[in-house]
Amino acid sequence: MQLETVLSEFSLANRVSRVVWNFVWLLFFRPSPRLCFGWRRGILRLFGARVGRGARIHNSVRVFYPANLTIGDHVVVGPDVDLYCVAPITIQKNSMISQYAYLCAATHDYRKANLPLIAQPITIGEETWICARAFVGPNVSIGRRVVVGACAVVVKSLEDEVIVAGNPARIIRKRTEDGQPT
Repeated sequence: MQLETVLSEFSLANRVSRVVWNFVWLLFFRPSPRLCFGWRRGILRLFGARVGRGARIHNSVRVFYPANLTIGDHVVVGPDVDLYCVAPITIQKNSMISQYAYLCAATHDYRKANLPLIAQPITIGEETWICARAFVGPNVSIGRRVVVGACAVVVKSLEDEVIVAGNPARIIRKRTEDGQPT
């Protein structure tokens, strides 16, 4: 495998931006006190992220490339969440990403010897809850008011108002407006 081929997929400006971002993350984002949500929103915005009002992003959240991140109003991104936003990741308003969840907007083409990177976007709909340790893969769109159960693996898009669990994630039931399962 040729390392140069993989690295060349990112422009020099992209790579330099990520190096600076990692430095700032390590010195100013990560050590910030738990309740300094406004501080972290501001740092992400400086690096090109679009972050809505009242978003609560914990200090241990890892972001690959902030310019590819859009977070709506009143979103919670919990401790130790990994947002691998090689391609755009969009989290719409009033959603929650629980601790240790992993949103991975890239994969590799296993059919080719050099395993080239394939970057594809992720969209999380409004009022959706991605539970602890869940994995959401590239090219996935999750609908409005979805619950992705703990440790679930989502590799296909999901319609609105469903509850899913498992590996791969399967629909357990519909989610109703009053909160009662159908």
